[in-house]
Amino acid sequence: MTEKHIMEVSATDAALSLINDLKQKYGNELIFHQSGGCCDGSAPMCYEAKDFFLGDQDIKLGEIGGVPFYMNKDQYDRWRNTDLIIDSVSGIGGMFSLDNGTGRRFLTRSTVCAV
Repeated sequence: MTEKHIMEVSATDAALSLINDLKQKYGNELIFHQSGGCCDGSAPMCYEAKDFFLGDQDIKLGEIGGVPFYMNKDQYDRWRNTDLIIDSVSGIGGMFSLDNGTGRRFLTRSTVCAV
């Protein structure tokens, strides 16, 4: 019997550094949501928890840097065999994400997992 893989999310040191900088500026009540596309592509978006409302279809994948990380169930169903590695690189963040304006942005890297 084959074990079912559960998607995991982790963060690089660069992403953890940016998360810590955002916590210093906005406080510890942050949340991540993996964007499914549209205006900001498929970027991981960071918000103040009070500014983002989770829906019934949002799934918590874990935490990075002590910040909960969510993805919509439809997207999870498509990406379920992929582990996510959240990184930070130079650039402009998503329009509504807290990394916008820092000169750095969050980026999702992935590894496809055998099932």
